[in-house]
Amino acid sequence: MAEPHTVPRADDRADDTPALTPDLVRQVLEAGDAEAVRARLAPLHAADAADLLERIAPDERSAVLEALRGVLDPDILAELDETVRGEVVEQMAPQELAQAVARLDDDDAVEVVADLDEETRRDILARLPQADRLAVEQALTFEEDTVGRLMQRATVVVPAYWTVGETIDYLRADASLPDTFFDIFIVDPRHRPVGSLPLSRILRNRRPVGLAEIMDGEPVMLPVAMDQEEAAFLFRQQDLTSAPVVDESGRLAGVLTIDDVVDVIDEEHEDDILKLGGVYEDDLYHAAAATTAKRFPWLLVNLGTAVVASLVIAQFEATIEAIVALAVLMPIVASMGGNAGTQTLTVAVRALATRELSATNAMRIVVKEVLVGGFSGMLFAAIAAAVTLAWFGNWLLGAVIAAAMVVNLLVAGLSGVAIPLALDRMRIDPAIASSVVLTTVTDVVGFFAFLGLAAAVLL
Repeated sequence: MAEPHTVPRADDRADDTPALTPDLVRQVLEAGDAEAVRARLAPLHAADAADLLERIAPDERSAVLEALRGVLDPDILAELDETVRGEVVEQMAPQELAQAVARLDDDDAVEVVADLDEETRRDILARLPQADRLAVEQALTFEEDTVGRLMQRATVVVPAYWTVGETIDYLRADASLPDTFFDIFIVDPRHRPVGSLPLSRILRNRRPVGLAEIMDGEPVMLPVAMDQEEAAFLFRQQDLTSAPVVDESGRLAGVLTIDDVVDVIDEEHEDDILKLGGVYEDDLYHAAAATTAKRFPWLLVNLGTAVVASLVIAQFEATIEAIVALAVLMPIVASMGGNAGTQTLTVAVRALATRELSATNAMRIVVKEVLVGGFSGMLFAAIAAAVTLAWFGNWLLGAVIAAAMVVNLLVAGLSGVAIPLALDRMRIDPAIASSVVLTTVTDVVGFFAFLGLAAAVLL
């Protein structure tokens, strides 16, 4: 957004930047005055300073922020967890916040402003320089999690008829160029990208060489409406460091860089992990009541699936009363199926996210996981049978648990890959619903197989 920074940024500091340690956190909290707090925080990278603010209690955070009033590194705001950032922003004066936003990179400024409530957002936007305000307002017109929200609007563009020498002179002379960039984009008279050049190639060619001779034609172009996860996939697949972003007419609108894509990949993986656990967002810094409210619906769904499994057990009440050992052993079968299925499920959900699992190889993967379930089932069937025989001295009971173990692990292997595939086909995020469906299947099949076989063989 802004011209090259006139104040030191966290990422411009020396390589000997101190790491955030418990001792350093303690020293900051025990600092006697604002000057001492600033001195201890000054060498920290913005990400480490943000981590420090997240780790300390709200009242301690307020005291640290008060000490940093007027000198807070704006990059810290971009690094903070959304919940903590909201608390920090509330403590900042509107003009102070507007000045911080104006010093942030485009994508970071948009992220900070987007999380503000409507009234505060209007106030902050009104205080921004006109160019910065228009850039943020335009970015907010794009859907969240799209390339348009994520891109940097400041780009380095040159015409194809320039030479290497002309380009180098331009890069040295124009003070309005971005602080950091990896590629130069070649555009036609309509401002449409027709090629790209990494800086290394500019430096390795002689001044008279024309850009058209050494540029990479047909660069990978990202539409502004493209989902950020799709863009991250392209970066990973084609080893990109940056890519031009184009609007509906094909004109260059900005650039997406690898540092932002790394954040996207991290966010998407974190999102999948949280969803697999039935948590829709990172609630580490939310209040206890708010966290309980967010987690309650999914736990309620799990309660319903547990009732289904209990209903299966109720059908064999007489069998359990006749052979009490069944009540002791049946959780083993269900839990082994659940754990084996979760292993397969985790691999399958990740493979779907990275597009390694698709309709092309789905059947081969399903067969493989069924075989793995069968092999594991036979191995653990032998172990479970031996333990049961030694424990209860009943070889028939050992045979029953062995057979149930094989059946449930076979079903676990099949379900662990089939369930996320089916949900993906139905346009449902596999990370959200797969785990609860899998748990229900393995519990029901495990109880039914074990108790059903017991009723048929032992009574």
